[in-house]
Amino acid sequence: MATRMSSDERRDQILLAAIAVFGARGYEGTTTDEVARAAGVSQPYVVRLFGTKESLFLAALAEALRRLLADFRAELARTDTDVPLLERVGKAYVGLLSVRGLHQTLSHAFLLGGHPVIGPAARTGFAQVWAFCREEVGLDGPEAHIFLAKGMLINTMIGLRLVSDVDRDRGIRELFQECFPTELTQVLDVVPRATEPW
Repeated sequence: MATRMSSDERRDQILLAAIAVFGARGYEGTTTDEVARAAGVSQPYVVRLFGTKESLFLAALAEALRRLLADFRAELARTDTDVPLLERVGKAYVGLLSVRGLHQTLSHAFLLGGHPVIGPAARTGFAQVWAFCREEVGLDGPEAHIFLAKGMLINTMIGLRLVSDVDRDRGIRELFQECFPTELTQVLDVVPRATEPW
């Protein structure tokens, strides 16, 4: 017998669907109906829970940032490994590719700086990531710069769905091997292809 989902579980299900769809289509290109279909619920239910598309995007952005910083902080708290912290945090970032659309949703938000509501939320989120790198990890300015630049390169590769060309283009394969030297198989298994809707 199937168990009924709690309202919190249903909300989480909708947020994961929203992250996937916003990640693939961006804020302007996404409708609450598409998110509802991806989540397997009705569009009125999504609106009842989140209100406007803008509020849904803000909730998806907040959830993406929450997951990102939670996974980073989990690595910061580990004491059972000799692997350098920055390497572990980088692997956590790559591990979040399993959350479909997370990296792209962040990228879309960071491009909406001029939006009167989303812009401030995106700036605050980006500043939190910078503060984590500087204050919690202890990176100096140039180290934090390089770490974030690598993350943005990964976001761009995933957003472009370059994985679809990894077997046809030697340069693209080299780029993937450079960015994911030990996680290439895992990455190739989870990132979206150009033919996938989200």
